[in-house]
Amino acid sequence: MPVCLTFGDSNTYGTPPMVARGVPERYDRGVRWTGVCAAELGPGWEVVEEGLPGRTAQFEDPVMGSFMDGRTGLRIALQSHGPIDVLTVMLGTNDIKTRFAPEPGRVTAGIACLLDIALSDEMQLRHGRFRVLVICPPKVREVGILKGEFLGAESVAAALPDRYAALAAARGAGFLDANNMISVSDVDGIHLEASAHRVLGAAVADAVRSL
Repeated sequence: MPVCLTFGDSNTYGTPPMVARGVPERYDRGVRWTGVCAAELGPGWEVVEEGLPGRTAQFEDPVMGSFMDGRTGLRIALQSHGPIDVLTVMLGTNDIKTRFAPEPGRVTAGIACLLDIALSDEMQLRHGRFRVLVICPPKVREVGILKGEFLGAESVAAALPDRYAALAAARGAGFLDANNMISVSDVDGIHLEASAHRVLGAAVADAVRSL
C-alpha cells in the first residue's frame, strides 16, 4: 500500500479559524484536508498526518518552543514512519511572523532546507525512494486576533508562490499553489474554513496521483 506523509503546521493539523486564544480546537478527520485527501485517494492509500500548530520551516520559536523548527520535525517524521512513497510539505506561514523578520528569500530558503533533508541520500535510501510535493500555503491576511503577530506578512506572502514554484522545479519536486483554489478565513487571516479543506484535500489527492 503506498503511503503519503503530510508534513505541515496548523492547517495540516486542522485548526479552525480562531476567535479566541488558548482554546484547542481541531476539525474532525473527515473535514481536515488530509482526511479528504485520504478519501479521494481511496483505500489503496495510507495518508499519515504530521501537522503541528506553530511549526516553522526553519526557526526555533522563542515563544512556542524550539521544537517548532521543521528541520528537526521532518527528520523525526521521516524516521518514525515508513517506508513512504510521497511526502507533502506545506509550510511557511509561521515563518512570516513578524518576530522572524521575514523576507521572501529567507522563507524560501527554509523550504529549500527541508527539501535538502527529504531528498538526501540518507532519507531516500531509508524509504526506498519517494517523491516530494511542495505546497505553497494560501496567503495570510492581517486580520483578527493574530494580526499583531503577522504585521507586514501580506507583502512577504505575496512573493512566495513564484519562489516556491521555482524551487520545486529546480529540485525535481512536484508543486501545488493552494492560492489557485482556496484562501484563508476572514476570521483570523491564517486558518482555513471547512470548505477550503474540502477543496484543498481533493487538489492534493490529484497532485499526489500525478506524481
